[in-house]
Amino acid sequence: MPRLPVVSGRQAIRALEKAGFTVVAQEGSHVKMKKPGPTRTLIAIVPMHPELARKTLLSILRQADLSVEEFRALL
Repeated sequence: MPRLPVVSGRQAIRALEKAGFTVVAQEGSHVKMKKPGPTRTLIAIVPMHPELARKTLLSILRQADLSVEEFRALL
């Protein structure tokens, strides 16, 4: 498994937007992003932290149904 990049919440949001997600809401420091699909709608919650923790980023990638390689390509 390739290493996870160290990214901020803002960088993660930009990468998810390239993957087809749109920002639908923000509550406090957490941004809710949505991507409609043919069988299900994906929803990812991204905290606006200066640096995302490793487990937090893994959780975001799991919610977005993206691999680490796909995410790195979007950065």
